[in-house]
Amino acid sequence: MIAKLGSPLGTPSLAATTAQFRNRLPTQFRRALPIYIAAVCLILFIFNLNLFQSSGRVPLGRPTVSGPNAPKVRSEFPKKIWQTWKVNPLKFEERDLNTARSWLGKNPDYRYEVLTDDNDLRYVEFHFGPDGFNRPDIVNFYRDVKAAIVKADLLRYMVMYAEGGLYADIDVEALKPLSKFIPERYAEKDIDMVIGVEIDEPDWKDHPILGPKSRSFCQWTFMCKPQLPVMMRLIEKIMSWLNGVAKEQGVSLSEVDLDFDQIISGTGPSAFTEAIMTEMDLHKEDPRTKIDWDLFHDLDESKIVSRVLVLTVEAFAAGQGHSQSGNHEARAALVRHHYHASNWPSRHPRYAHPAYGEVERCNWNPECAEEKRKADEEKKKKQKEASERKKKEAEEASRKKKEEDEAAARKKKEEEAAAKEKPKEVTDQGEKAEQPKKQEKKSS
Repeated sequence: MIAKLGSPLGTPSLAATTAQFRNRLPTQFRRALPIYIAAVCLILFIFNLNLFQSSGRVPLGRPTVSGPNAPKVRSEFPKKIWQTWKVNPLKFEERDLNTARSWLGKNPDYRYEVLTDDNDLRYVEFHFGPDGFNRPDIVNFYRDVKAAIVKADLLRYMVMYAEGGLYADIDVEALKPLSKFIPERYAEKDIDMVIGVEIDEPDWKDHPILGPKSRSFCQWTFMCKPQLPVMMRLIEKIMSWLNGVAKEQGVSLSEVDLDFDQIISGTGPSAFTEAIMTEMDLHKEDPRTKIDWDLFHDLDESKIVSRVLVLTVEAFAAGQGHSQSGNHEARAALVRHHYHASNWPSRHPRYAHPAYGEVERCNWNPECAEEKRKADEEKKKKQKEASERKKKEAEEASRKKKEEDEAAARKKKEEEAAAKEKPKEVTDQGEKAEQPKKQEKKSS
């Protein structure tokens, strides 16, 4: 009895039951049972592991999210060069072909792509449509906008958000390889954007015309890692702004009329600069730090602010003739902007300077700027007078037409009244003619 109680199976009844169950199982199955159990456990473990991993995965092509669940920004910039133009590279004019070759020649290990007027919408639909970031509002907005310069600005921001890399206008020539765009003292993993100062003339900040443009970053060339929130916020702000302009003008998006200054402030360098400065302030490490243009005024060497590497004005905007931009022979010069793509010279006259190349003749020159201000005021005055004159002419034409309509209505009414009176007169005359005859008959 004691021996049976000491059995590893416990009580005699349990031992007997176990023995009966064991006898019913085949010997080979009993030997392989531990292996079967181990295999099942392994399968369950792998299945649960996959479930765990998939629960934290961001679906490919979906919008990024902020907060603790946001995907980690990649450590390197994509090795991709982007340009946009009216036609594909096979149809480039020689000047555009030469600038394109400068990028490929100095960066043979980079991919190069040009988006054109024929394929840009397809790109936007692919990346921002239902199977991409699922932003039909962005797709519809881009489809509805007709202003070429607005679409060009929008497209560069969309491309940089979707895929990242380097963007350069078609008239920008590469002077140095992209490996030189980030100084050796910085780690690429610590940088999300690379931008350069374009205009650094803060003394003009209160000028009625040049003030909004006097402090800006360059957006004809910049680098970006994919899906940075700043690019999406910039796209959304442009959408909100242009929809507001359309509503104010009482027209559709395709009919919005914008002048040059509105382009600069609404979608161009000023809008680009404001978005980046706001993002810098949002992510500054020290809350006591003041993010304003003083951080970048007279910048003599590059600096990182909130993961944005800001290069000196010589990097992307040498040879402007203002902002102490130097010339394209400077060691810090990375690109040369030829300005022909946007027809800029006709909007802002330039002349050839022996040291600086193409420079601005009017901007940042006090006398010329004052002349331009007076000319703009005179132009606006004439436009206002013409508009008021046109309005008065329209009102006078409307008044005359109303008087003519009222006169015609009165005449018609009189004619209708006369027509009604005529049968009565005929009847009265007939009765008068019959009276003598009746009297003759009566007398006879």
